[in-house]
Amino acid sequence: MDLSDRPRAHLGVWPTPLQDVDGLWMKREDLSGFGFGGNKVRKLEFLLGAAVARGQRRVVTFGALQSNHVRATAAACARLGLHLDAIAIEAVPRVDAEYTGSGNAFLTELFGATRHVVRDDEEAGTVALELMAEHGDDLAVIMPGGSDRIGVLGHVDTALELYSQLEFDPREVVVAASTCGTMAGLVIGLAIAEVDTVVRGVCVYRSRDETETVLRDLLAQASDELGVPLPDDDRWILDDSQFGDGYGIPTESGLAEIHRLATTAGVTLDPVYTAKAYAAIPRDPELRRRTVFLHTGGGPSLFAYRSALT
Repeated sequence: MDLSDRPRAHLGVWPTPLQDVDGLWMKREDLSGFGFGGNKVRKLEFLLGAAVARGQRRVVTFGALQSNHVRATAAACARLGLHLDAIAIEAVPRVDAEYTGSGNAFLTELFGATRHVVRDDEEAGTVALELMAEHGDDLAVIMPGGSDRIGVLGHVDTALELYSQLEFDPREVVVAASTCGTMAGLVIGLAIAEVDTVVRGVCVYRSRDETETVLRDLLAQASDELGVPLPDDDRWILDDSQFGDGYGIPTESGLAEIHRLATTAGVTLDPVYTAKAYAAIPRDPELRRRTVFLHTGGGPSLFAYRSALT
C-alpha cells in the first residue's frame, strides 16, 4: 500500500524502533521524535498535511485537560506555523493543580496554543461552532484523538512499517483503545500485509460496546478511503479487563506495571493508556515472545499523576 500520494506534513522520525523489552516486542511510538512523541504524530502528519494542502491556517481540536493528542497537535501546529485553538474538556473528576496545570496541559500552552477549558462535550461543541463561524474555511477541525478516515492512515503506515521490521508473524499486537484511530489503522494495515495477527485493543476510554461501535465505524470509513476490503472481525479483539473505574482513573494493576517496567527496563508507561494496556498482556513467557506491544507514548501525563505513583 503506497501512501506517498497523500498530503503529509513531515514531523516524526521514522521508523520508530522495535525493541526486545520485558520478554516481548515493543514498537516504540513513544520515540517518534517530535513534541514528546506518541502515536498522534503519525495521524497529525496526514491530518495537518491535508489542512495545509487546503490552505488552512487555523486548527481546532478537542481532548481532556491532560490530552496527549492536544499536546501533540499544539507542537505540530507550532512547527507548521498554524494557530491552534485547543478545547480542553474537564473529562476527569480532578481539579487539583497537579492535574490541571502540569504535564500535557502545561506543554499545550508552552507550544503556543490557545486553550479553551470547558465543562463537557456540549460546551466543547458550542465553542467549536463559534470558532467555525468566526474563521470559516480557514479553520481545520480535527476530531478527538485525530481519529477519522484520514487520521487512521497514520497507523496503516505503522502496521506496514512494523511488518517490515518483523521476522515472524506475531500472535497479537496489543494497544490501548480510546478513540480507536490507532487500532483501526493497525487492523487495516496488517490485513493489507496479509499477516495472521490479531490486534487486541484494551478499552481505556469507553465501555467495550461503545468502543466497538466507534471502531467499526472507523474501520468502514478508512477501508473506503483506501479502497480496500473491510477487515474480517477475527482480526481484532476488544478487551475491557483493565478498564477499572473509567477514563483517566488509574488502576492498581496499571500502577504496578508502571513501577515494574520503570525499575527493570527504564521504560515509562502512563496511568491513563499504556499502563492499562500493558497490564492486559499475559505473563506467560511463550505468549509474550509472540506479542508486540504498541507503546503509544503519554509520558508527560506522569507528572499529572505523581501523587498516585509515590
